Amino acid sequence: MAENEAMKKTLVGMSSTEMESLAVELGLQRYRGRQIARWIYQRRAASFEEMTDLGRAVREHLIQACGINPLHEMETRRHGDGTLKYLLRLPDGECVETVRLLHPQWETICVSTQVGCPIGCTFCASGQSYVRNLHAGEIVGQVLLAQSEQHTNIVFMGMGEPFLNTKELFRSFELLNSEVGIGARNLTVSTVGIIKGILDLAALGLEVNLGISLHAPNDKLRRQLIGTHAPGIQDIFRACSQYFQKTGRRISFEYILLSEVNDLHEHAISLARLLQSCDFKFHVNLIPYNETRTGFKRSSLPAIRAFKQCLEEHGLSVTIRREKGKRIEAACGQLRRQHLQGETPPHQ
Repeated sequence: MAENEAMKKTLVGMSSTEMESLAVELGLQRYRGRQIARWIYQRRAASFEEMTDLGRAVREHLIQACGINPLHEMETRRHGDGTLKYLLRLPDGECVETVRLLHPQWETICVSTQVGCPIGCTFCASGQSYVRNLHAGEIVGQVLLAQSEQHTNIVFMGMGEPFLNTKELFRSFELLNSEVGIGARNLTVSTVGIIKGILDLAALGLEVNLGISLHAPNDKLRRQLIGTHAPGIQDIFRACSQYFQKTGRRISFEYILLSEVNDLHEHAISLARLLQSCDFKFHVNLIPYNETRTGFKRSSLPAIRAFKQCLEEHGLSVTIRREKGKRIEAACGQLRRQHLQGETPPHQ
């Protein structure tokens, strides 16, 4: 990056109030900051030239002093179902992934919170490397680049463990809500069960949705898949109970089905009995595995359906996540891994 570019103030990540202060610092009238914030967060302006109610001299001054979004598109892949996967370059040259999933009446944007992931789940491409946390502006910047519809859900389910970056995660909540206009009920955080993160989120008192990446019906198998540092399931349940009492929001348990590893009938029975002990509302989301060259195989469709049926027979609320973007390797970490290793993209 050129030296003058590195010295510029990056605007995405600032609130309207902070942009007002910056405007004064740059010798502009205070209200200009609020104008700029509206252009960036509400009108999705990607350049100062688009800000037509600012005079030419003001725009030229801003071009010299500021940058807008800290992220830049390196590669975009499109699937026939409308799924878009972005590989985005950060100011320090690192890259992250963002996915936009289209539905009939809304869209879901899956954003990253870290470069790579320190958790190291054995089946996950993101966990094969970790570099750093993302700043709030880098998190919100993903949304601004990917969002195309008025009705948008944001899932913090991309690269990284969100609750290992709570300061910037919670700051991104504020910006998405107050500046971009996306409410708390349209935000979902997915975690492997970081207890402090769950309790800190509950303490915020926001109606953010919480997803727990469970992936196993017992601690022994779960730690084989996620690592020996994985929080105990009963500890997670206690934290989830406090979260539910505080927010009233139903918990989602995410369960990636791995062939002959956690998808057998005995696993379904154990999972059903485990979840029946919960004292809060929850839903089970079964996820067909996107293979990531880690040695694990996706469960067969009959095995997935049998697993779902077993849980339902025990009175649980269950869905199978509809797959989107499989042919463009939409699972988190896959595109970044290809870029780092110089792999040839698959035929599309």
